[in-house]
Amino acid sequence: MKRKINTLFSALLLAVLLSGCRHKDSDPVPSATNAEQETEGISDSDTVALTVWGAEEDEELLRQIIDGFQEEYRDQANFLITYMPQSESSCTDALMADLENGADVFAFADDQLNTLVAAGALEPVENGETVRESNLPEAVRAACVNDTLYALPLTADNGYFLYYNKQYFSENDIASLDRMLDIAAEQGKKVSMEWSSGWYVYSLFGNTGLTVGLNDDGITNYCTWNSADGNIKGTDVAQAMLAIAEHPGFLSTDDAGFLEGVKNGTIIAGVNGVWNAVAVEEAWGRGFGAAKLPSYTCAGQQVQMASFSGYKLIGVNAYSDHPQWAAKLAEWITKEENQELRFQLRGQGPSNIHAAASAEVQSSPAIAALLEQSEFSCLQRIGGNFWEPVTAFTADILAGNMKGKNLQERLDIMVEGIVAP
Repeated sequence: MKRKINTLFSALLLAVLLSGCRHKDSDPVPSATNAEQETEGISDSDTVALTVWGAEEDEELLRQIIDGFQEEYRDQANFLITYMPQSESSCTDALMADLENGADVFAFADDQLNTLVAAGALEPVENGETVRESNLPEAVRAACVNDTLYALPLTADNGYFLYYNKQYFSENDIASLDRMLDIAAEQGKKVSMEWSSGWYVYSLFGNTGLTVGLNDDGITNYCTWNSADGNIKGTDVAQAMLAIAEHPGFLSTDDAGFLEGVKNGTIIAGVNGVWNAVAVEEAWGRGFGAAKLPSYTCAGQQVQMASFSGYKLIGVNAYSDHPQWAAKLAEWITKEENQELRFQLRGQGPSNIHAAASAEVQSSPAIAALLEQSEFSCLQRIGGNFWEPVTAFTADILAGNMKGKNLQERLDIMVEGIVAP
């Protein structure tokens, strides 16, 4: 569904060049003398038309931000700004389908950066030093390829942690997934986690000594999740996953299922992210709690669950017809005041240093949980072949297809797919 924010402003043409990424020739910018000769304002043919992609849940937020941008620059151009909902996690796939006609400004998850840069969709940010100085170092690193900045940091919270309802769990209970599952089962409730996504499944492998990551070519993966050596073997993790999947207190569900369960009372704890903090707190009220991930039993020992850390970024399409205005809008979306607004309306953690240091952000239970979990997290850098093999593997576990079968063989098949060229 396409939604438009359409506001035409009559004004003088832009008299100076604006900073931003360039691919095509710059928009014509008349001299001050020519601008003074305009007597009837800017014609329709001079309208700056921009398309913005953002998460569907961010629509109201982006409407406010875009309205503010148009108000700020109403004396410099006519604007026709079109907002279209587009998942940040699949932004690259949508953009690559028709890059030259894709969004001018778009939000995306940082793990897609290498692909976008390699495809020529992004160009280096011109005012890189200003961006570096105003954002958290890890957020800046996530927006760089070979130390060159290609996008603007938007949030520093694209990770996951544990939500729990304090009416059912104590602080001691939430240290152990085993204990939480037992409590949920006793109450006829569920603890949820999404196993259809390798992003979350990483949490079970991440602190075991088994590894996965991106090779130096920036495309293919290395993976030892099928290792038969070490204190914890791949089969140990698989056995632990089978035990969790069979537990009556466990439920694998996606983001929408998690929220539905929280609201209807069937889910009393779950692994999820900051983007749902406002909705979960509204549902649980005083029972709302958030903490780092628990430990789980694997190979006869307690293993702290790991996580991928991530950042949301704003990119400017190198093929934009209005690259300077697109860059200006990207800067506006990511500026300190609008990151603060994003936190207030959506509960998302700012990447801007000053916004992140505010008392309001620092006192957020969800942000505090994310920071607590950060000790056990790592920046996600994974090639595209990672996702489908992991999903196929966990689908078999959830369906009970692996019980009594050769787990090593199934692990080998998964890893073969992950590391495929």
